Amino acid sequence: MGAQIRELRQRIRSVESIKKITRAQELIATSRIARAQQYAEAARPYSQALVRAMEAAAERARLDNPLLEGVEQPRRSAILVVSSDGGFAGAYSANVIRQSEALAGLLREQGQETVPYVVGRKGVSWFTFRGRELGGQYAGFTGRPSYADARRIADDLLDAINTPTDEGGVDEIHIVSTHFRNMVTQEVRARRLFPIMVEDVPDDLHHAEAGAARTDNAGAGSGNGRPARGDVLPLYEFEPSADEVLDALLPQYAGNLVYTALLDAAASEWAARRRAMKNATDNAGELQETLTRQSNSARQAEITQEISEIVGGADALAAAGSE
Repeated sequence: MGAQIRELRQRIRSVESIKKITRAQELIATSRIARAQQYAEAARPYSQALVRAMEAAAERARLDNPLLEGVEQPRRSAILVVSSDGGFAGAYSANVIRQSEALAGLLREQGQETVPYVVGRKGVSWFTFRGRELGGQYAGFTGRPSYADARRIADDLLDAINTPTDEGGVDEIHIVSTHFRNMVTQEVRARRLFPIMVEDVPDDLHHAEAGAARTDNAGAGSGNGRPARGDVLPLYEFEPSADEVLDALLPQYAGNLVYTALLDAAASEWAARRRAMKNATDNAGELQETLTRQSNSARQAEITQEISEIVGGADALAAAGSE
């Protein structure tokens, strides 16, 4: 009985230590969410100005750019998969990978070959373990991405789409990432980044074609930098020409799209980690209460047994004395 009580008390101390760790990680994740949202808010003015300039240049350009005009029958597509570097985030990375596989399956049904470009150690480990060939892998910054990281990814994707498919290039670029709606809800979204479908300005610069169950705009909505319908665009003068200005703006635009997606995913990752750590803390508290009740019950049983033994010994001595 004493050994059982010692074991229960040791387990209670272990659960208490785990509870302190998960509680600390929950608080850290909560502070990182606010910081990630601040970064996203700070990047919004640049996104708005860039999209305005893109719209004005696209209105005057000939639009003979591979980022703007897609092929009739695409043969190869790149999929940018944004997972996480660390764990303790519940099913965050698993949901992204599942959606990317659904997107790849749909594209294969359309006769396309897919090339994954993976962000985050969790996604890289998943693909490499299964022997998948990666077009690019990027890790070490998912919790706090910088524009330099996004631009490096965007440059690799632009090199791929500007390369003929016969030489290993791609015809389309898709992205699968997690969209942060609020502290409770984060949605995995699949959308097409390039080629952009340009129509008459001020219509949307591009229309996303989701490769999985979810369809969403690729980044030119009013919440992602596009001026609201009815706004008056500023007047621009283009030198040397609108075509050359558009060619210079497109890489900046691609980098900004990837950067905003990384910032959104970072906030979603921290929110998922906070929720997972809160659940772990609550579960640890419940387990601690259960173990405490078991320990008290075992201790009470031990005391009852000792009392019974004392009473039995006293009765035996009394009986022996009376004889």
